[in-house]
Amino acid sequence: MAFDPSTLVYDARGLLPVIAQEASTGEVLMLAWMNAEAVERTLETGRVTYWSRSRATFWVKGETSGHIQELVDLRVDCDRDCLLAVVRQTGPACHTNRKSCFFTAVREDEEVELMAPM
Repeated sequence: MAFDPSTLVYDARGLLPVIAQEASTGEVLMLAWMNAEAVERTLETGRVTYWSRSRATFWVKGETSGHIQELVDLRVDCDRDCLLAVVRQTGPACHTNRKSCFFTAVREDEEVELMAPM
């Protein structure tokens, strides 16, 4: 059965959330957004392409930084309103130069930094 990105459930802006996960470790790297064309571009090129809400344009992860995400597997959740991009990440995934965007934990009502920039 052929995959059709139009069968996904997008929000009112035509977007859906995408979780990026490192293929080798299972670590959650980041959350970003895709529209139908970003999904298609990602599948066609094997380079993860997001939709930048702040810039209102496509964003190929690592295009300027060199910290690319090579697509290993694209998974659709049960409600078809969220994607999991299993990737091979080169360099840090976060714009703060950390391996993951999830570098802060809340513990005993305090924020704790879990990792320093690379």
